Amino acid sequence: MRAGRGGQGLARVAVVVRAGAAPLWWLGVFAAGIGVLVPGLTGRRIGVSAGAALFLVALAVVAYARRGRYRELARPAVRASKHDVLQDRAVSMRNWRRRHRWWLLLAFLAALGGAFVIPAAGGLLLAGCGVGLWLKASWIGRLEEAGEALLWVRVDWLSGGASSPVGKTVKGYRTTGIAAGDATPGGARRRASALT
Repeated sequence: MRAGRGGQGLARVAVVVRAGAAPLWWLGVFAAGIGVLVPGLTGRRIGVSAGAALFLVALAVVAYARRGRYRELARPAVRASKHDVLQDRAVSMRNWRRRHRWWLLLAFLAALGGAFVIPAAGGLLLAGCGVGLWLKASWIGRLEEAGEALLWVRVDWLSGGASSPVGKTVKGYRTTGIAAGDATPGGARRRASALT
């Protein structure tokens, strides 16, 4: 994707946040399911109880972390120009997952390995991170609806490091009308009927 005449490629902030939710959830559920089959050092009962606590802690930490930074970047956001290119939801999702595939694999393997010590706990921790990202994306969606504008971040600012829409390389957001792009506020896929 290229932006012409000085425009920029833009990705939806909520979509980038939401991109990791499903992989973390499913990898976590799968790892927890396998982990329950392993007695581990602590036993299944303690492992599942510890995992449930870790699930709730991870959910809360991920869902609420850096909200101030999102607001700080959203407040002075400028309107996207007519030369800016809005990245499709599927492309943003695919790019994020491709950049993070090794981290996701390592996290999954760590959760599986941890099951031999505390059964299911690592998997539930991953799943909690996934749910936390869904909740954060939903919160961004409410922020967008309140401001009646969708938030976008420059694609080139997401190309390295943690690829975070609130990372150090991100200097600000751009906005469009609430109906722009193929994703709803919060980053969910927009229904085909809404696109016509």
